[in-house]
Amino acid sequence: MFTRLLSLICGSRISSAVCCLAGFQYTVMYRLCARQKAGKASEVQNQGTQSMKTIMITGAGSGIGRAVATIMYEQGWHLGLLDVSREPLKTLSADWDKSRYTIEVADVTNADMVSTAINSYMKGVQQLDVLFNCAGVLEIGDFESIDLHRHHQILDINNRGVLNCCYYAFPYLRDTAGARVINMSSASSLFGVPGFASYSASKFWVKGFTESLNVEWARHDITVMDIEPPFVKTPMLEGKESKIISRLGVKLDANDIALQVFEAVSASNMHRPVGLEYKVLRTAKKLLPDIATRTLMKVLSGY
Repeated sequence: MFTRLLSLICGSRISSAVCCLAGFQYTVMYRLCARQKAGKASEVQNQGTQSMKTIMITGAGSGIGRAVATIMYEQGWHLGLLDVSREPLKTLSADWDKSRYTIEVADVTNADMVSTAINSYMKGVQQLDVLFNCAGVLEIGDFESIDLHRHHQILDINNRGVLNCCYYAFPYLRDTAGARVINMSSASSLFGVPGFASYSASKFWVKGFTESLNVEWARHDITVMDIEPPFVKTPMLEGKESKIISRLGVKLDANDIALQVFEAVSASNMHRPVGLEYKVLRTAKKLLPDIATRTLMKVLSGY
């Protein structure tokens, strides 16, 4: 789909070359995908035999956070489950060994609550191996049609929440050999997405924050990275519609991203793009002028 759109938008030899390169990359990635996917399950099982490690997960009550909590529990990790509501966490952990997790209730936008929650979790464990910043919200629509309070809420949860958690988790991460932070970014951080203005901007922030701390915290042996998926079938996206969603489709679910997060625990790449089409678009973005990318986004979003 991307190669057809690029051909229509950029009718030149340059665009033809980009399309060929993108198409070639897409083909190669497609052929590798089956092999990689087959290896993921095996890798998960092998890593599950390692000694117990710890992870704190924000937004653990639903969607991607819930899926990550499930896979990490199955692989023998000790979990700090953090969400704004206790009930979803109780439901999630109903059949789990109570010695393997702690439930912490906090609004990630509230620094005092975050500090209390992280300190509370750390009282019961020896180290913090991973902080997974997953809490986030989304609103779709024309910028001016979305209530101003909702715009503020998107930035507060998606950005201030990440900052608060990193700030208060830092002393524990610093004292843990090989610790890491994994942030949920998005394919929306590649180019501002019409209809997703505040959400898209918040994910640009996450990417920039990730890059900064990746360099800064390396001196403390802390790896900071992010996950960049396109649309994922989760409660956050449920009931929301837009032309770009209908045109690109929703081809990933929370379990797909949970596997990416699990792999990221032992990976070194700072950014982890997810999905073949998004990887192709990232390549095209590097080669095409901004006007071409803008036109592509205009066509995809219907603006």
